[in-house]
Amino acid sequence: MSTDNIASWIEGVVKRFINESPENNMGDGLNERAWGNPLVGFSSGDDPLYAFYKEDIGSFYVTPVEWFGKKFPGVAVEPEELIVISWILPQTEATKERHRHQVKWPNERWARARIFGEEVNNKLRKHVVEALEEEGYTAVAPMLSPHFQRETSEKYGYASSWSERHAAYAAGLGTFGLCDGLITPAGKAMRTGSVVARIDIPPSRRPYEDHHAYCLYHVKGTCGDCIPRCPVGAISGAGHDKLNCSGHVGATRGYVESNYGFEGYGCGLCQTRVPCESGIPPELVLD
Repeated sequence: MSTDNIASWIEGVVKRFINESPENNMGDGLNERAWGNPLVGFSSGDDPLYAFYKEDIGSFYVTPVEWFGKKFPGVAVEPEELIVISWILPQTEATKERHRHQVKWPNERWARARIFGEEVNNKLRKHVVEALEEEGYTAVAPMLSPHFQRETSEKYGYASSWSERHAAYAAGLGTFGLCDGLITPAGKAMRTGSVVARIDIPPSRRPYEDHHAYCLYHVKGTCGDCIPRCPVGAISGAGHDKLNCSGHVGATRGYVESNYGFEGYGCGLCQTRVPCESGIPPELVLD
């Protein structure tokens, strides 16, 4: 296959799994999809952003070539031989519609998407790796690796050894908003996934340079609609208070179990009833 055909094939692997597989469900045998039609993008393993992330976030951050080396020790590979495959899984319209009405706790669909939907995402990560391996390519899903770790960044607080939102940013799939959510062409109400592969395809075009390019608050000084959406005041003009946010997300566990009958959690109120819920604000769309 040509490089363009390989990229199209990978995009098809992701989209067919989400759009056609019965694995994409809300759990407990519910015949409802957890995720809408995905977006797929690619970034190069030698993109300077990955070295910047390691320097900026912390030395614990693992670059694409380091992830590859952890799974395939002793295999000589250069960063430019690797591609990071990233995807965006949008929340369904039904889930977003119900979540818009919430003021403190997640609606059941949102909580199910956070728990059972992330199980779908894990199955997709595994599926992409297996599909690549069947075609003779080597690949690793960092989030499924035993080497993935939660960490504390001296600069940013809560962090980890791999960030799929940052990989998606590198792949041209979106930029960060005031609440730290990734604003994508499918909106901010989404989750993301990634796989690192040794494969020869071109990276996607990144139409922005500013990591806040799709946020109305940062670009135009307007909006800020995510600020009052946070029930614990974890979002302000200064940004996102991760500690306060995490405390509230933890508190949702009791509510989810008592009201919905399963062990789960979630919030994401700042991802709905905002202009970037389902797309990039029109005035900020870049060519």
